[in-house]
Amino acid sequence: MAEYDFDLFTIGAGSGGVAASRRAAAYGARVAIAESVRIGGTCVLRGCVPKKLLIYGVHFAEDIRDAAGYGWNIDGARLDWAKLIAAKDRELDRLNGIYIKMLGDSKVTMLEGRAQLVGPNAVELGGRTYTAKHILIATGGRPDLPPVPGIEHAITSDGALDLKRLPRRIAIVGGGYIAVEFAGIFNAAGVEVRQIIRGDRILRGFDDDVRDHLAAEMTKKSIVIDSETQITGIAPAGYAYRLATHAGGSIETDLVMYATGRRPNTGDTGLEAVGVQLNKRKAIAVDEWQQTTVPGIYAIGDCTDRLNLTPVAIAEGRGLAETLFNRNPMRMDHNDVPSAVFSQPPVGVVGLSEAAARKLGEVDIYRAVFRPMKHTMSGRDEKAMMKLVVDRATDRVCGVHMVGADAPEIVQSLAVAVKAGVTKRQWDRTVAVHPTTAEEFVLMREPVKQPAKPALAKGVAE
Repeated sequence: MAEYDFDLFTIGAGSGGVAASRRAAAYGARVAIAESVRIGGTCVLRGCVPKKLLIYGVHFAEDIRDAAGYGWNIDGARLDWAKLIAAKDRELDRLNGIYIKMLGDSKVTMLEGRAQLVGPNAVELGGRTYTAKHILIATGGRPDLPPVPGIEHAITSDGALDLKRLPRRIAIVGGGYIAVEFAGIFNAAGVEVRQIIRGDRILRGFDDDVRDHLAAEMTKKSIVIDSETQITGIAPAGYAYRLATHAGGSIETDLVMYATGRRPNTGDTGLEAVGVQLNKRKAIAVDEWQQTTVPGIYAIGDCTDRLNLTPVAIAEGRGLAETLFNRNPMRMDHNDVPSAVFSQPPVGVVGLSEAAARKLGEVDIYRAVFRPMKHTMSGRDEKAMMKLVVDRATDRVCGVHMVGADAPEIVQSLAVAVKAGVTKRQWDRTVAVHPTTAEEFVLMREPVKQPAKPALAKGVAE
């Protein structure tokens, strides 16, 4: 008789939990996975996927305007927002079904409900206790709302994805990637957008040139960015809302969205009761092998609050399955992980920002700001920005940054070179594909003079 009910019990059926469970089952492990909402998790159901679908949908507005410069007459085009939301929901239902089928085909036992740890090898769910040799916490994160008076009137990204109709005006509080992305979505859909940030610039943690260039491009699209502004209260004002600011002013809007951060979704899981250490943000502390402070209990993804990206959670989960069930010890390398912001225009980055690289040594900076060929005829006033950060001592390209059309797609390929440790000399030997936007990355030969810094924040670009 087996000592445990399962070899692996996974709590949370998001991308990371599903990846770990399927990989473990493929190696013969007896696996169960518990989910309290819908199988698919944040990325598939409440984040990356639905958000990207809305971005595709609203971006046709710019495509239609661009078409006029190429001789097309497209009269009467309009967005049916409700139809877009309905199409998005159908796609999410399809993906949810695919995830359920994948788990079923992998012979993973699926359990519905909120699972709680009741011991180092025991989980309680629905009044029943299950035992497992290994337990994996993959509960992800959730939107975090600050204690502002009237915050109950605000929606989060979850609510924004399910709006049945568009407001005339929206105030988005927050300067991170989620706030920036939704600002672009609503702006392209024809909503008056005001983005309110506490700091001086959007996208804290990104390269400064990326932050400044994107802000300039967003401003061109009539998105108002109120920097160094704090909201002290939200109150109904007829059919609208009035936001009070720390400086004594007020902002009136029809809808308020907060995107001021996310927190690890670790509440009501019994972690601390069994000795799993959490930090001040209630994130799970893990070592390089995803091991928590309790042997046999592991955690991956956003609930560890390290590098909160879906592909990272998937890689951590698969690595754990390799380690535990395939005698193939595998640790996640969190260095040089590419990421994207699906703003309009989008951002793609991999490696170090200029500021982070300068803390490690001398660097050379290569930068290009230009109008993409497409817009020479479309007439759109949008410029792309590309930047390379090169370690002067080793000639290694340690940072790649881009703002512009297809930036995530382009940087994904360049991430391979950065991960492989390519030098600028090798980079320069690469022949360009012409005419493309991406070719500019291999045509930047002369470093910018230091401490030269273009006035991108004011929209000035050469």
